[in-house]
Formats: sequence, structure tokens, C-alpha cells
Amino acid sequence: MTPTDADRLLLFTQAQLARARQARGLRLNAPEATALIADAICEWARDGADLDTARTRGGQILTAQDVLPGVLDIVNQVRIEARFDDGTRLVVVTNPFGLPLAEASPEESGAEIAREMGRECLPIVVTNASATAIGISSHIHLAEVNPRLRLDRGAAFGMRLAAPTGDTAWLNPGETVELVMMPIGGARVVIGNTGVVDGDLDDPVIRARALETLRSCGYLDIVNGESVNSDADSEIAVARLMEMR
Repeated sequence: MTPTDADRLLLFTQAQLARARQARGLRLNAPEATALIADAICEWARDGADLDTARTRGGQILTAQDVLPGVLDIVNQVRIEARFDDGTRLVVVTNPFGLPLAEASPEESGAEIAREMGRECLPIVVTNASATAIGISSHIHLAEVNPRLRLDRGAAFGMRLAAPTGDTAWLNPGETVELVMMPIGGARVVIGNTGVVDGDLDDPVIRARALETLRSCGYLDIVNGESVNSDADSEIAVARLMEMR
């Protein structure tokens, strides 16, 4: 059992406890309410729901009457990484108890992302070469996104979407869009995702090895303006990813 599997069982146990207490007519505390919502989202993802559906339904499970006084002040967001059919995604439920929200001014609603954009925002062109819609979540390392997305992975190395936490940019089949990206912050260490980095994003050896591995595995890429790999190569890459899961 992996640490992720163990964490999932712990979350499920807490959610089961919350459900049992709720069935006895008790109002939930903060950990119970959070676990109940997060567990449901993970199960919807397992059932095949997409991110937007899971996020919307996650905000409809509980109301203010289902939780103890004070929980509304403590829990204003529920965040959980769930494994969807197209990969692991961060789901952010920003209004978990369906409370009326005051309309924020454009300055207030964009304050967080505006501060982050000060790091250095750059454009990047992305094409969806698959037959299905593909989402790019806000904090995924762009160089490692879906093999069927064609983009300059070298330019995207060490970058993420310039978007608020939990947001997802969706590309329809065959669609080409220009997105805005910015450097990943913090310690700039990536562990997981495709597993090709697992280290310091600013280490030139790690960068060169990771990009070469992605290209050799069939990820669609653009190098010096020229396309690298074919649709058939990306299909093989997707099949390998599914086998690993």
C-alpha cells in the first residue's frame, strides 16, 4: 500500500465517522465536514465524473444547518487531490456550505493572482491533438501535462498556469489557445506527476534529462518551432501512463 493509498483510507474512515454521527442527528465539526466533502469528491472522481462536476456537487453536500456553530468561520474552502480518468487534479470547493457570497470588486477578486503574476508572466500556445477535451489545472507543472497536448515543453519547464488555485483551462478537441504561464513558486521542487523531474526545477541536469525523457516517451512537443513526435507517439505515451496507474 502506497502512502497515497493510506491517506485515502484515513480520509474514508473520517468520512464514515462523520456520516455515522450525521445519521444520529449530530451537527458536524470542521474535520468531519471537510472529510465528508473530500471523500465524496474522491469517489465521484473514481466513478468517472469530471473535475467541474465533482467541484459543483462538492458544494451541495452540506448546508450551514449541518455543521456546528463556528465551522462556517473556519472552513471556507475544501481542497482535495482526486484521481480522475485524465489524471490527479486538485479540486477546490470555495463555498462548501452554499452560503450567499458578497459580490467582490474586480480588484478584490483578482488580488491574489495579480500578486502572483508579478513574478513574470509569459504566453504559451497549446494545441489539443486528442479527440476529447483536456483540462490543465492551475498548479500542474506545464512541461508534464497530457501527452496529447502540443506545446513548447522546454519553455513550459518550471512553469504553471497564471490562474487562481483550483482553476482549470479546458481545451476542446483540435483547439489551439494561447495561455499565460508563470514560474512555479516556493522551493521549486517537483515530486510526482510523471516522475521525470522528482527534484529541483532549476537544476540543468534534471531539466535536460526530464525533457529528453518526455520526448522519448512520445509527448507532443515543439522545439525551435518544429513539432516533435506524432499523434501515434502520444497515443503510446497515454497507454503507458494508464498501465502505470
